[in-house]
Amino acid sequence: MATKSVLNVSKKRAITRLTRNSKIFKTIIRAIEDKKGENIVSLDLRKIPEAVADFFIICQASSTIQIKAIADFVIEQTKLQCNEIPYKQEGKQAMQWVLIDYVNIVVHIMHPQTRSFYKLEEMWSDAGIIAHE
Repeated sequence: MATKSVLNVSKKRAITRLTRNSKIFKTIIRAIEDKKGENIVSLDLRKIPEAVADFFIICQASSTIQIKAIADFVIEQTKLQCNEIPYKQEGKQAMQWVLIDYVNIVVHIMHPQTRSFYKLEEMWSDAGIIAHE
Protein backbone atom coordinates (compact mmCIF):
# COMPACT_ATOMS: atom_id res chain seq x y z
CA MET A 1 0.00 0.00 0.00
CA ALA A 2 2.74 2.49 0.92
CA THR A 3 4.54 1.82 -2.34
CA LYS A 4 1.45 2.73 -4.35
CA SER A 5 1.08 6.14 -2.66
CA VAL A 6 4.78 6.90 -3.18
CA LEU A 7 4.40 6.15 -6.89
CA ASN A 8 1.39 8.46 -7.16
CA VAL A 9 3.33 11.32 -5.55
CA SER A 10 6.27 10.76 -7.89
CA LYS A 11 4.02 10.89 -10.94
CA LYS A 12 2.49 14.17 -9.80
CA ARG A 13 5.92 15.77 -9.47
CA ALA A 14 6.99 14.58 -12.91
CA ILE A 15 3.93 16.19 -14.53
CA THR A 16 4.54 19.62 -12.98
CA ARG A 17 5.43 22.13 -15.69
CA LEU A 18 7.90 24.90 -15.12
CA THR A 19 7.27 28.59 -15.70
CA ARG A 20 9.51 31.64 -15.91
CA ASN A 21 8.54 32.25 -12.28
CA SER A 22 9.86 28.88 -11.14
CA LYS A 23 12.59 29.09 -8.54
CA ILE A 24 15.12 27.10 -10.56
CA PHE A 25 14.55 29.28 -13.66
CA LYS A 26 15.11 32.49 -11.69
CA THR A 27 18.14 31.03 -9.89
CA ILE A 28 19.83 30.10 -13.18
CA ILE A 29 19.23 33.55 -14.70
CA ARG A 30 20.56 35.30 -11.57
CA ALA A 31 23.65 33.07 -11.47
CA ILE A 32 24.45 33.88 -15.10
CA GLU A 33 23.93 37.60 -14.49
CA ASP A 34 26.13 37.50 -11.36
CA LYS A 35 29.02 36.09 -13.41
CA LYS A 36 28.47 38.67 -16.18
CA GLY A 37 27.08 36.34 -18.83
CA GLU A 38 26.20 38.26 -21.99
CA ASN A 39 23.19 38.23 -24.33
CA ILE A 40 21.08 36.08 -22.02
CA VAL A 41 17.89 34.77 -23.61
CA SER A 42 15.35 32.15 -22.67
CA LEU A 43 13.39 30.13 -25.18
CA ASP A 44 9.97 28.89 -24.07
CA LEU A 45 9.64 25.48 -25.70
CA ARG A 46 6.49 24.33 -23.88
CA LYS A 47 4.23 24.70 -26.95
CA ILE A 48 6.58 22.74 -29.23
CA PRO A 49 5.63 19.05 -29.09
CA GLU A 50 9.04 17.72 -30.17
CA ALA A 51 11.00 19.87 -27.69
CA VAL A 52 13.25 18.05 -25.25
CA ALA A 53 12.74 20.56 -22.41
CA ASP A 54 10.41 23.32 -21.27
CA PHE A 55 13.07 26.02 -21.56
CA PHE A 56 16.47 26.68 -23.06
CA ILE A 57 18.51 29.39 -21.39
CA ILE A 58 21.29 30.61 -23.66
CA CYS A 59 24.12 33.02 -22.90
CA GLN A 60 27.62 33.75 -24.05
CA ALA A 61 30.92 34.55 -22.42
CA SER A 62 34.02 36.09 -23.92
CA SER A 63 36.56 33.58 -22.57
CA THR A 64 36.83 29.94 -21.59
CA ILE A 65 37.57 31.03 -18.01
CA GLN A 66 34.30 32.97 -17.88
CA ILE A 67 32.39 30.05 -19.43
CA LYS A 68 33.73 27.79 -16.68
CA ALA A 69 32.92 30.36 -13.97
CA ILE A 70 29.32 30.75 -15.19
CA ALA A 71 28.78 26.99 -15.48
CA ASP A 72 30.24 26.29 -12.03
CA PHE A 73 28.20 29.09 -10.44
CA VAL A 74 24.93 27.94 -12.05
CA ILE A 75 25.52 24.43 -10.71
CA GLU A 76 26.48 25.74 -7.26
CA GLN A 77 23.52 28.10 -6.93
CA THR A 78 20.89 25.63 -8.15
CA LYS A 79 22.18 23.10 -5.65
CA LEU A 80 22.23 25.61 -2.78
CA GLN A 81 18.97 27.42 -3.48
CA CYS A 82 16.85 24.75 -5.18
CA ASN A 83 18.42 21.49 -4.04
CA GLU A 84 18.78 20.50 -7.72
CA ILE A 85 21.78 18.94 -9.41
CA PRO A 86 22.20 18.61 -13.17
CA TYR A 87 21.03 15.45 -14.84
CA LYS A 88 23.90 15.77 -17.32
CA GLN A 89 26.71 18.17 -18.26
CA GLU A 90 28.59 18.39 -21.54
CA GLY A 91 31.42 20.46 -23.00
CA LYS A 92 33.53 21.15 -19.92
CA GLN A 93 36.66 19.86 -21.66
CA ALA A 94 36.74 22.21 -24.65
CA MET A 95 34.86 25.10 -22.95
CA GLN A 96 33.42 26.40 -26.23
CA TRP A 97 29.85 25.34 -25.45
CA VAL A 98 28.89 24.05 -22.03
CA LEU A 99 25.49 22.44 -21.70
CA ILE A 100 23.91 21.91 -18.28
CA ASP A 101 20.79 19.74 -18.39
CA TYR A 102 18.23 20.06 -15.60
CA VAL A 103 15.75 17.97 -17.64
CA ASN A 104 13.06 20.68 -17.94
CA ILE A 105 15.61 23.48 -18.33
CA VAL A 106 18.72 23.19 -20.47
CA VAL A 107 21.39 25.86 -20.02
CA HIS A 108 23.72 26.67 -22.93
CA ILE A 109 26.84 28.75 -22.18
CA MET A 110 28.70 29.51 -25.38
CA HIS A 111 31.60 31.38 -26.92
CA PRO A 112 30.26 34.13 -29.25
CA GLN A 113 31.67 32.41 -32.36
CA THR A 114 30.12 29.08 -31.39
CA ARG A 115 26.78 30.72 -30.71
CA SER A 116 26.73 32.50 -34.05
CA PHE A 117 27.69 29.28 -35.85
CA TYR A 118 25.00 27.04 -34.29
CA LYS A 119 22.24 29.70 -34.10
CA LEU A 120 20.04 27.92 -31.55
CA GLU A 121 17.60 30.81 -31.46
CA GLU A 122 16.98 30.39 -35.20
CA MET A 123 16.79 26.61 -34.97
CA TRP A 124 14.04 26.93 -32.33
CA SER A 125 12.40 29.98 -33.92
CA ASP A 126 8.90 28.68 -33.08
CA ALA A 127 9.69 29.18 -29.39
CA GLY A 128 8.83 32.34 -27.50
CA ILE A 129 12.03 34.24 -26.79
CA ILE A 130 12.76 36.70 -23.98
CA ALA A 131 15.98 38.66 -23.51
CA HIS A 132 17.24 39.00 -19.94
CA GLU A 133 19.36 42.11 -19.42
